This record gives sequence, structure tokens and C-alpha cells, in this order.
Amino acid sequence: MSTPIATHHGPDRIVVWYYSGSTTRSRSVSARALTGTVLVPPVPHSLLADWEREIALHLRLEPGDVEALPLARARRRWQGYGQCVHAAEDWTRSLGLQDVLVSSDVALMACRGARYHHDGAQYGGAAFCNIFLSEDKGLDLHFRATGQRIPLIKGTVVVFDTAQPHAVIDRHAEGFYARDFPAERDCSLFFLTWELPIETHDVAQVLRIEFDIDPQTAVRPDVEQVFVNGKPADVCPESGEWRTLNAKNAPNGA
Repeated sequence: MSTPIATHHGPDRIVVWYYSGSTTRSRSVSARALTGTVLVPPVPHSLLADWEREIALHLRLEPGDVEALPLARARRRWQGYGQCVHAAEDWTRSLGLQDVLVSSDVALMACRGARYHHDGAQYGGAAFCNIFLSEDKGLDLHFRATGQRIPLIKGTVVVFDTAQPHAVIDRHAEGFYARDFPAERDCSLFFLTWELPIETHDVAQVLRIEFDIDPQTAVRPDVEQVFVNGKPADVCPESGEWRTLNAKNAPNGA
């Protein structure tokens, strides 16, 4: 159970608690989503068909679901994979991120849209870099708190804070609605995503992250989570608005 964040004067105070080594540390949430477009080599039609079969038969994606695909198999079958990665590396270097992408974990993902969510409770110590491999399906990456909408076309690349609420929604919609993703609509998206360590100097500087912002907390949380105005919070999957978690459903009963 959760309840909407109570209306108050001034901006919400959002604090991410994440693992830094063996303990948790607090940080701010970046309002920046840096985006551009790079050249993505053609993905073989046979590989695209394989991905479609995977999401239909094994992942069984429902509207709003985001799941991983086998990356090793894709790398073997897509001759342009290395070129795609180099394009993403060059773009992130142009932002001032130097070689952080080279040493970061990468995964291949698929989605049929995406409900509003944040990833701060699982990846609070990271930022995401995503590069989209699909043609334009009439979908946008939307950041509810900032209002930024990014049309998702082939080659769209974006770096953003994992704790910033976001969704993939219909280009003409104001929120996430499952009815916008009927079974007959071609709306599957495929993308590569990297986890960029948030404590890396370049990442923190580019996203303007501040650390150790909540030293007055009486009891330091021992799990990764996001607090809004001093209370554990999640996100409404349709509207993207922050909601406070009830105590019994918050991590570790916080």
C-alpha cells in the first residue's frame, strides 16, 4: 500500500540511500537527462525476429514490462555490435564521461512500453546509459518530475539518474496506459543499457550529484531505497507521481 505525497510548499526533498562498499550513503537525485542521436548499424532481420520470438514465447512481455535478452548470443550474430558500442562510447566522452562506459556493465533489454518507475532501490549507486536499437514506434521516454520527453528513434542515446522517475509511453499520451499497447501493435523496443557508477567523478559531475546530503537521519537505512520528504517512497505506475510507502510495505519495515 502507498499514499500520494502530501501537497506542500516548495520542491520535494528526495534522498537516495545506496550501497557504497559495505555501508549505505546518501545522495541527491539528478534532474538532468542528457540525450543525443548516434549512428546504429543495421541489426540483422533474423536477429530482430529472434528477439521478437524471445519476448513472445519466453519473456511473455505484457504492456509496461522491461526484461533482459541474451546479450552473448546477440553479440555473436550482430557484426555491427562493436560499432554500436563505440558510437555510444564516443558520445559519452563528448559529455565529459571519459572512458567510464568501457568499464561499465552492459545488458540487452526489451520492453513493450514501460510503467513509471524508478530504479533507485536496485541501482541507487548508478546512472544509466541507454542506446535504442529499434526504429521509431511512436513512443517517448518521459521523465515525469522534469517534464522532459525524448522521442525514441533508432540511435537515441540517453544518460540519466536511475532514481529519476521515468516511463516509456505513447507519444500522444500524458501517462502510462496499458490500452496504448494492444497485442496487435508493433511496439517492442530493444536497447543496450550500461550501469555507470554514480561515485565516478565524471558521472557525478556531469549529473551534478551531491553526496552525504542527509547526515541528520537518526537511523541510517541498511538497504537501498529512496526517501521523499523524509519517508520511503515509490512511484505511481500510471502517473509517475511519488507516493509514500506504508511502514509495513517499506523495505525492512522502514
